[in-house]
Amino acid sequence: MLVGDREVVEILFRKLLAPQYVTGAVVDGFPRSMVQVECLKHLFARLNDLRQEFRHSADGVRFPKPHFHILVLFVDENESVRRQLKRGQECLEQNERAKRDGAPEIEVRKTDLSAEAARNRYRVFKERTYEPLQSLRDIFHYHFINAQGSLPEVQARIIKELQYQSSLELSEETYDLISPIPLSSQITQHARQDLVRRLDDYAERQTVLFRRVIELIQEKFLPIIRSHAISGQAHVNIETPVFDDALAIAMFIDIFSERGFHAVVDQHRIEIPESVDLTTGRILTRLKKVWRVSIRFEGSEIRRGGA
Repeated sequence: MLVGDREVVEILFRKLLAPQYVTGAVVDGFPRSMVQVECLKHLFARLNDLRQEFRHSADGVRFPKPHFHILVLFVDENESVRRQLKRGQECLEQNERAKRDGAPEIEVRKTDLSAEAARNRYRVFKERTYEPLQSLRDIFHYHFINAQGSLPEVQARIIKELQYQSSLELSEETYDLISPIPLSSQITQHARQDLVRRLDDYAERQTVLFRRVIELIQEKFLPIIRSHAISGQAHVNIETPVFDDALAIAMFIDIFSERGFHAVVDQHRIEIPESVDLTTGRILTRLKKVWRVSIRFEGSEIRRGGA
């Protein structure tokens, strides 16, 4: 019977609290499911939060920068089956010796005694474990190790990979300086929900300004966007008092984002000469604000006939 995710995570995390693991631990066979992967991500995030919270306190030394390395030792299906059956045979032989010597026997996995069962175990790994592990690439140091070959060869590959990675890691001081800036994945994690919340808030609490922005889009931008439907990008220079309100620009970008566009707004300030003070020679100017807007979207492909 398989142990549930809750039990696995609780047992493991409690075990890691033991004093002998204060400087680190090697955990074999974890995580094995998407739930366990998410728990590992939350643990890493929490350790980072604690580091930021206490690093300037007297207890700062107790909250070092967390280092997580994910190592995937990968072999093809045939090699995996061969190794499982070899392990099963070696266990049976060892148990035979144990019986003769009156020593305790070791447990033999059922999957190590049947080629079909061994292949099924490999398929389960590919379907249920391999994909969740892939999702850790963007967060942790991820090492994909070719485990084909002899034990010394694989050991050498692991050591070489970890030595190389350690040379790329930031020092704790550097990490602490830049860690307040969130990862891109953290910013985008709830972007859609936040966008919906903001749009609803605009419509309910800033109705007049929201309608002005929508009208501006319909009158000034949509005609230009339609004429660039094939290219998938439009650049518009516009003078409008609507954008004098910073909230209107936020609304503008959010509306386009909700409709599947990517909009960027930039202000270009131009000093326009208007008159000259003949006494001092000073040139009097007026400020002209031009808003440069870039809009990208998925263009339309043109089908071309054959030659």
